[in-house]
Amino acid sequence: MALRTIRVEGDRVLTKNAREVKEVTEKERELIRDMFDTMHEAEGVGLAAPQVGILKKIVVIEVEENEPIVLINPVITETEGSQTGSEGCLSVPGKVGTVTRPMKVVCEAVDENMAPIRVEGEGLLARCICHEVDHLSGHLYTEIVEGPLQDVEDLEEDGEE
Repeated sequence: MALRTIRVEGDRVLTKNAREVKEVTEKERELIRDMFDTMHEAEGVGLAAPQVGILKKIVVIEVEENEPIVLINPVITETEGSQTGSEGCLSVPGKVGTVTRPMKVVCEAVDENMAPIRVEGEGLLARCICHEVDHLSGHLYTEIVEGPLQDVEDLEEDGEE
């Protein structure tokens, strides 16, 4: 298990466009394993390569336990409906904000073997796909947040009352 450092808001790498992956070598496979390890350690549900300082179009997601998703060169090709809810980010630690995203998305990408895949997501998975794909274009959810960001600690305290 290799943990990578998660870059946080203010780090310039998070504002840059990631590059398309032309082939998956052992280096990319190791990156993908490390990204899953890092995401699990940080208790996240998604992580994009730029968040660990690598400007490649690679995303890992696991919103359902033991159902990992790897998206290489992902493109959202369809969206439907909308959902508004709380969203956080491992690169914006301790904060959450209200964001509106599509309720359903279709994402086309390739897997670790460069085979084409199509992932259809609804609800949390749709939100996560959109969030992670945004990272590949240098965008954070804070750019589209509705209203002020809130401290996670404040929300936890509100829930205890």
